[in-house]
Amino acid sequence: MLKVAMGQFAVSREWKENLAICVDLFKRAEATQADLLVLPEGILARDIADPDLVRRAAQPLDGPFMSELLAATAASRLTLMFTVHVPNEDSSGKVWNTFVAMREGQVVAEYRKLHLYDAFSMQESKNVIPGVEVPPLVEVAGMKVGMMTCYDLRFPELSRRLVLDGADVLVLPAAWVKGPLKEAHWEVLATARALENTCYMVAVGECGERNIGQSMVVDPLGVAIARGAEGPGLIFADLDAQRIAHARKVLPVLANRCFARPELRTDLP
Repeated sequence: MLKVAMGQFAVSREWKENLAICVDLFKRAEATQADLLVLPEGILARDIADPDLVRRAAQPLDGPFMSELLAATAASRLTLMFTVHVPNEDSSGKVWNTFVAMREGQVVAEYRKLHLYDAFSMQESKNVIPGVEVPPLVEVAGMKVGMMTCYDLRFPELSRRLVLDGADVLVLPAAWVKGPLKEAHWEVLATARALENTCYMVAVGECGERNIGQSMVVDPLGVAIARGAEGPGLIFADLDAQRIAHARKVLPVLANRCFARPELRTDLP
């Protein structure tokens, strides 16, 4: 059994404020003996009136935000997952949207967001460089966790690849923007990714003026077993390996599939 906590909050433009919220959520999740805490996308800094802030506020993974967060969580075995914006090494001035998994004071896995949100009149690629590698898996409480970020939810090839690589759980930090039908898209897509892969989906959304919140856990047969509303909160769910085994026995879509494992395109920049 894996106990997951979803820490839903509105990211401010000040990294120290966001750090304090993250540490508080971590301590509260740790007190419940959770195995995994998932926070939203881009928790370093955000301002709905200033979308370029993510570029100016970006910090390296050895910068003060990450260093202080690693120090504050070093004594715990609780795994923490989220994304932050990290400066790029070249002269473009753009940043990476980097998914980080940390445990016991160390970064145990990283993933740079593949699919950038250039849709619905928004252009993430203005400030962010896409990744070029398939995310790794992280073992938490005996389960293998696959890493995805926000807009990745709309691309079934990535979730299928991660599950074929061995993932039991898909984790998705997000900043899902409000808009006509967007809440419905969120629920339909999170449910579909879980059901079509007979795995758990843990989708954690930022809340606030711009984003929907509505974090949710969907089980391998498409049942939403935990939900957040539109405001800040800490939501819990238990993920059961036996439920995955049962789903894959009664609904053997992975065994019955006729297509090979998805691969990244070779012409990515």
